[in-house]
Amino acid sequence: MISKKIEKAINKQMNLEAFSAYIYLSMAAYFEGLNLEGFSHWMRLQAEEELGHAMRLFKYVLERDGNVELLPIKAPPATWKSPLDACQHALKHERVNTKQINDLMDLSFKEVDHATRIFLQWFVAEQVEEESSATKLAEKVRLAGKDGAAILVLDQELLKRQLGAS
Repeated sequence: MISKKIEKAINKQMNLEAFSAYIYLSMAAYFEGLNLEGFSHWMRLQAEEELGHAMRLFKYVLERDGNVELLPIKAPPATWKSPLDACQHALKHERVNTKQINDLMDLSFKEVDHATRIFLQWFVAEQVEEESSATKLAEKVRLAGKDGAAILVLDQELLKRQLGAS
């Protein structure tokens, strides 16, 4: 059975994953409004991944005879100053998510919860990939600067992304 501390922390993480999906969906809408369909596509796939993460947590709590508490999801921002600003916001958010996963891992050690620690290893590795992907995207957009042609080339590259491939 899962401890109440771990259960509460995982429910909080589940909420953050759902909020992450909202952020990425909001970014997808923002990019769609700029006619940057590749960027929008990339963000929609990110949203799907985040919802998948939330569902992993959901299932885990139930498998451990815990109680799932679906917390309110706050509204994400709806606009950004520029494509670079949006991409940097995505990276910053991934770093917040990484910190929360690490805090959850630390709690699993403190609670001597080996099952949770093993379960969370996937999330730790996933966050390495998530941060790397967001960093690369933000850096490419930074390098493109205000060069519209470079942004359009990157937009076409982002259209090729498939779910599970950052």
